Amino acid sequence: MGDCGAAGDVNSNVLVARSTGDAQLDKAVWQWLSWDKNQKTKEQIESLLQNGKHKELRERLCCRLTFGTAGLRSAMGAGFCYINDLTVIQSTQGIYKYLERNFSDFKQRGFVVGYDTRGQVTSNCSSKKLAKLTAAVLLAKDVLVYFFSTYVPTPFVPYAVQQLGAVAGVMITASHNRKEDNGYKVYWENGAQITSPHDKEIIKCIEECVEPWNGSWNENLVDTSPLRQDPLKKICDSYMEDLTKICYHRELNVQTNLKFVHTSFHGVGHDYVQLAFKAFGFQPPIPVPEQKDPDPDFSTVKCPNPEEGESVLELSLRLAEKENAKVVVATDPDADRLAVAEQQENGCWKVFTGNELAALFGWWMFSRWKENCSQDADVSRVYMLATTVSSKILKAIALKEGFHFEETLPGFKWIGSRVKNLLANGKEVLFAFEESIGFMCGTSVLDKDGVSAAVVIAEMATYLQGQSLSLAQKLVDIYETYGYHISKTSYFLCYDPATIKRIFERLRNFDGPQSYPKCCGIYNILHVRDITTGYDSSQLNEKSVLPVSKSSQMITFSFQNGCVATLRTSGTEPKIKYYAEMCAVPGHSDRSVLEEELQKLIEALIENFLEPDKNGLTWRSA
Repeated sequence: MGDCGAAGDVNSNVLVARSTGDAQLDKAVWQWLSWDKNQKTKEQIESLLQNGKHKELRERLCCRLTFGTAGLRSAMGAGFCYINDLTVIQSTQGIYKYLERNFSDFKQRGFVVGYDTRGQVTSNCSSKKLAKLTAAVLLAKDVLVYFFSTYVPTPFVPYAVQQLGAVAGVMITASHNRKEDNGYKVYWENGAQITSPHDKEIIKCIEECVEPWNGSWNENLVDTSPLRQDPLKKICDSYMEDLTKICYHRELNVQTNLKFVHTSFHGVGHDYVQLAFKAFGFQPPIPVPEQKDPDPDFSTVKCPNPEEGESVLELSLRLAEKENAKVVVATDPDADRLAVAEQQENGCWKVFTGNELAALFGWWMFSRWKENCSQDADVSRVYMLATTVSSKILKAIALKEGFHFEETLPGFKWIGSRVKNLLANGKEVLFAFEESIGFMCGTSVLDKDGVSAAVVIAEMATYLQGQSLSLAQKLVDIYETYGYHISKTSYFLCYDPATIKRIFERLRNFDGPQSYPKCCGIYNILHVRDITTGYDSSQLNEKSVLPVSKSSQMITFSFQNGCVATLRTSGTEPKIKYYAEMCAVPGHSDRSVLEEELQKLIEALIENFLEPDKNGLTWRSA
């Protein structure tokens, strides 16, 4: 924990009387009670101290937030490893210090601040309040701040950073996480989420200035400072205009009788998806009334993650049946991800996986490019990207069609940075995705974007209807053309970091020290890649081509039967995730055989490598 010297006005005699007997903890308690001006979170620490809850105090105060795959993310509440007023002020002070070192024109170019609609009464903590404090730290230091006057989709922040020429931006959101969580997502001047080394350097700067500066607590500065600007109208108008660059069949959209239902999952998406449909010439989608407006309790769903499928889409599917709408689009609470369901001829609903939607988006974006490009367009300049745990379907399409496909580490921060680099080198990027329903159509936003993806899928469905095809039928057609890619992704919950470490260390020392498994049950393993250590048995020098990521666990197994399976820890939640995919060559169309083989291999993977019963892992609820 960084130490910024003596501070505060807490009566030291009171603290000595309540000493925990642990000098480091005493200092942390003293710092918290000296610095925190939020009465609710201050009382939480005082209560723990008075009740002798030293173990919980240590957990809350003796570690810091670190950057994961989506920035800083944790539960709201008191403590240096939680999201609260004080830790957001500290994080912003660190970012100020780092940006001041890196940009001589930082104060003039400015900084973007956006927020979603999360909140927690017991901690007097809300996304808007945290965003105001973020702005206050910077405004007090005479930095121009573009502070949105209302909640916005996460993609608006990276879009605004680029449009306004700002040096960086922050979005206060925990996306689709449980209601108790919140987060702090940082974007660099290129419009992509920060990656290494920026994240590590910012953490160092945070630790150098943990004591709040004068003015950092003045959340009213956003209402009084002449340096605060509201970019809402300009950015919203510009975003909707840019969106039309990927609209190819406006005349069909205007005429279609196809109806769509949209749910915004109690988050920010409603107004913006309505505007996006209008920009494409559609009638507005029918909103799910119970989920249309922001609600920090997400009161109609057990978890606000549309990726969980039919169980959380219940209200939208029933409304669609009532309204005779064939397609449901669901944006997650911060509108950066998209789930899609389509009613089949038998009346049942198909909820597409992220990998299936990517096959559709990949086919669509390339076929539209091909149809609209100039005669001398060079397909070898065209790129699509995916994270390494996502389906290889884009790779199969790229091989057959002649464009380039690239993989990145998990997390859209890696995709965004790579796309920016490709664009700077004169390449054209059509589409990128991650299997957890994150899609980037076009390059106006260098991050996943549920708003644009929703309207692109609506146009795709409209176009296919004119060909007498459904989305599901087109998906089969894509697999028949490029080869079946059958994948399954799921997870186990594990709240004990030591157990997670033990599981992965066992795999690294399976048949003896530094010896990975050679088989999993009856399935032989051809190659192993360990992103945590940088090992890759498929490379001549046994070194991974993808960057090493020591802060998270991730091992990929390539099997003799053509299956690729990855085990990794989540960067945002207490989960061990598994991803497995069978890839067949075109013409090998016995899907049921592939599915059966994949299921058996997954069962072997769970039984032999994860050992859920022995390790006390909680299965994902159905």
